[in-house]
Amino acid sequence: MGRKKKLIQFEQNKTFNHVIEPKWETVMKDEFEWQGKWNEFFGNDNPIVIELGCGKGEYTVGLAKQYPNKNFIGIDVKGNRLWNGAKTVEEDGMKNAAFLRSRIDYIEKFFAANEVSEIWLTFSDPHPKRPRRRLTSSKFIGQYRQFLKSDATIHMKTDNRLLFNFTLEQIHAHDYQCGPYSFDVYQELEKFPEDIQKALEIKTYYETLFSNKGFRINYLNFQLNG
Repeated sequence: MGRKKKLIQFEQNKTFNHVIEPKWETVMKDEFEWQGKWNEFFGNDNPIVIELGCGKGEYTVGLAKQYPNKNFIGIDVKGNRLWNGAKTVEEDGMKNAAFLRSRIDYIEKFFAANEVSEIWLTFSDPHPKRPRRRLTSSKFIGQYRQFLKSDATIHMKTDNRLLFNFTLEQIHAHDYQCGPYSFDVYQELEKFPEDIQKALEIKTYYETLFSNKGFRINYLNFQLNG
């Protein structure tokens, strides 16, 4: 029954105008049609914001509702996960949210230089034994630099202290510009500007589970240097 449900979701994804599933060979040939044209995709000149490893798309959808003057793209390799957020976007008639199905390893192939204004990393895989696979490692930061605006902000929200501490270490080691951060964000929301507070109040299903079990939610943001 589980496989049948997934197949139905995969087929439905194909019918959603805001779900993009590029062919592998197209990506490898650097022929992705929306690279450098995401504002054309959305039909406006608003800032482009991406969420990497968006899972079910709850945060992408939540951000899009909170900030109607920004465009949001949730990215994940699991099509059956994306389906959840994509279905909400379809049913609610949202115009500023989309989903891209792909591995993050090739993220720079989907965006042009200076195209993206923000990145959100929400409850990313901490890869305990493979630091290089963490989405704030030097490897991935180097890829982000290829498409981020010079004043772009990278946000991280996580319950994993290992990943959070690693990211703080990376920020200090590479002299990134760190904003306020918290090891217990819901007890310290006042630390942050009002617009960020709105974003931090969004809770996914799994975040709610973690919080109810006593896990503290960490948050930080930073900008890359030149």
